Amino acid sequence: MKLRRSMLFLPGSNAAMLSTAFVYKPDSIMFDLEDAVSLREKDTARMMVYHTLSLPMYRDIEKVVRINPLSSVYGHADLEAAVRGGADVIRLPKTDCAEDIHELEHEVLRIEQSGVRPVGSTGLMAAIESASGVVNAVEIAKSSKRLIGIALAGFDYVMDMQTERGDGTELFYARCAVLHAARAAGIDAFDVVYGNVNDDEGFLREVELAKKLGFNGKSLINPRQIEPLHRAYAPTEEDVDRARRVIAAAEDAEKRGLGVVALNGKMIDAPVIAHAQRVLQRAEASGVRG
Repeated sequence: MKLRRSMLFLPGSNAAMLSTAFVYKPDSIMFDLEDAVSLREKDTARMMVYHTLSLPMYRDIEKVVRINPLSSVYGHADLEAAVRGGADVIRLPKTDCAEDIHELEHEVLRIEQSGVRPVGSTGLMAAIESASGVVNAVEIAKSSKRLIGIALAGFDYVMDMQTERGDGTELFYARCAVLHAARAAGIDAFDVVYGNVNDDEGFLREVELAKKLGFNGKSLINPRQIEPLHRAYAPTEEDVDRARRVIAAAEDAEKRGLGVVALNGKMIDAPVIAHAQRVLQRAEASGVRG
């Protein structure tokens, strides 16, 4: 299981941020070649991201590249640079249907087969940004074995729905649809960016909602948001203690060849064990000890 609580957006045209963002230690860094880059900077940003991907400082951080849509004049060049540069994951914006992912997967395979990297080593992520994308979320989530997750992009979605960002009501159905699609496909789900970086209370309320719904993590636009996000996702000592007891019971049952796992007289099934493993993973990352 890959821990993906925080995905920090990084403008591909910002040389200073490209050279220093690793110090903030997000779980994933998303090098953005799309909305965060002006038209006149597209080519420069692409080359800077290509070279940044190979920097040793980013070796232990998952590297995601958001390319421009393949239908644009920049998309294919972005994809070539990202795959050849060593991106772990390609994020496709404005994913409306499964065919969008099929096209991306075909192009990624073609690039890999040229010998630049092992076939199958590049993961994919779909960004859901429209009503069509939300309606087709399940087929998108199940469209490729390369897909590691789907992300809801709030701004474009609310524009498509002819509304605006508010208290979260406007995103409730989309959040649930994207999250259920991800779980049905067995992949990760990422919540929307919270745009007001000066509203710490509002940010934490939205983080708590995303966590309660079941999102693996959240897209971020400011490094300042990483630490409070990680704290919010950290389990309590009581959570860690119970998770350890669940794992210990499962390991004991396996050693004894038992088909049933029990703890304090209660049956423990596979989802409970998987949840305990996630709790311990988050605890280790957060420094929480039971």
